Amino acid sequence: MPHKTTKLLADILDAAEFILEKTRGRSLAEYEADRVLSDAVERNFIVIGEALSRLVRVDPATAKKLGDYPQVIGFRNVVVHRYDKVEDAIVWGIIQNELPRLAERTRGLLPMDG
Repeated sequence: MPHKTTKLLADILDAAEFILEKTRGRSLAEYEADRVLSDAVERNFIVIGEALSRLVRVDPATAKKLGDYPQVIGFRNVVVHRYDKVEDAIVWGIIQNELPRLAERTRGLLPMDG
């Protein structure tokens, strides 16, 4: 696997794991009330979408293995360019329902350590 692909996958996984860790055991109401948390989560979704966008350019076959990458990239674009349209409930649903799957797929594509 090319070094650039590995780096991009590692960036996606790092950001996904950060989001999952910081939201674990929290509720939507807590997420909505904590601007620092929601800003950090949105920032890491931007990282995921940008890294995936770059991955599509350097290794489209690997990007396809992560699932519906156009949706992930599209979500990044909404967070960046239409920040005023981001709905906390939708973000929370993605965290609960989609992000664990993306993290698992990404983890499975990374070379094993050691």
